[in-house]
Amino acid sequence: MKKSLIALSLGGLTIGITEFVIMGLLPDIASDMRVSIPVAGYLISAYALGVVIGAPLLVILGRNFPPKKMLLILALMLTVFNALSIIAPNYNFLFASRFLSGLPHGAFFGVGAVVASRLADKGKEAQAISIMFAGLTLANLIGVPIGTYIGHHFIWRYTFVLIAITGLLTFLFISLWMPALEKNGDVNMKTQLKFFKKTEAWLIIGITAIGFGGLFAWISYIAPLLINVSGFSPEDVSYILILAGLGMVVGNFAGGKLADKYSPAPTVMALLCLMVADLFMVYFFSYNQYLSLIFTFLTGAISFSVIAPIQMLMIQMAKDAEMIASSALQASFNIGNALGAFVGGLPLAAGYNYTSPNLVGIGMAFTGMIITFALIKRIKRSEFS
Repeated sequence: MKKSLIALSLGGLTIGITEFVIMGLLPDIASDMRVSIPVAGYLISAYALGVVIGAPLLVILGRNFPPKKMLLILALMLTVFNALSIIAPNYNFLFASRFLSGLPHGAFFGVGAVVASRLADKGKEAQAISIMFAGLTLANLIGVPIGTYIGHHFIWRYTFVLIAITGLLTFLFISLWMPALEKNGDVNMKTQLKFFKKTEAWLIIGITAIGFGGLFAWISYIAPLLINVSGFSPEDVSYILILAGLGMVVGNFAGGKLADKYSPAPTVMALLCLMVADLFMVYFFSYNQYLSLIFTFLTGAISFSVIAPIQMLMIQMAKDAEMIASSALQASFNIGNALGAFVGGLPLAAGYNYTSPNLVGIGMAFTGMIITFALIKRIKRSEFS
């Protein structure tokens, strides 16, 4: 494995812990900052807002930087903005630091995906991208549980010390191991934004925000599903989430291999079809603890297997605007995060049981399939025109 890809993966680990650990720390932060848990939950929204704004903005501002310099700047932002959370004197300061720490998220993955594909051996571009995203999956498997444990048993600020250290290591290893790739000439803003006039761009964004949102309709309410339907104790949930994280690691690498072997668009279509089938199984069989564990692993695996193929699809579609398009895709993932959690909660608010968000997830994944079908038809028409 190339050292440069390991450096990108470490950045993914830093981002993954930053994004997801806050969910497990909400009670500790709420108590320390003297706010309610719902108010503390706005810290999650602040981060997501930072991702959506920062992804295209930072890539546009840094469009004429060499890739290595851009990645170093983004790694430094990750480190400094997360370090601000360590010293946050009040809730408003912490809210601002969470927003700032979200800014480099999408841009790092967007630039990193393009760089990974350029560093890859021919025919293994998607696998190289999956190595970068492996850091994100490892964050869910290892980093988030460790960060949550530190926050619960010591002080939640120490978790952000851990994140700042991984951010600093990311900066160091990119500096040492990343080759000085040449920039793709001077690119003006008009050229970058021209891609978004294409229907294909918005179809891919729709697939990501809606289809991948099916994952978040499931995972946002996995704890009450496991406790109230499957019959697990609250103490079991953290261990079961590690099983989901393991599935994400396996699915991420599997998706990379599939996207290199087959065309990305049909691969995305097939994986979304599997997600629909899997969420049906979760809906019908969550009452059985053994089957619930199996489908927890499978849902994590299937959902994260979509990432590398759709990232590769976006890069292929976005000639001369790969970085901003790739970064916009990362913003779309976070829109899917928010959309899946919100829409998945509607049947619960209406009084339905904790399996009902999976029906929403099925609908979102199925809608993603329809959009993917439309994209494939459009690609075929352009090939024969």
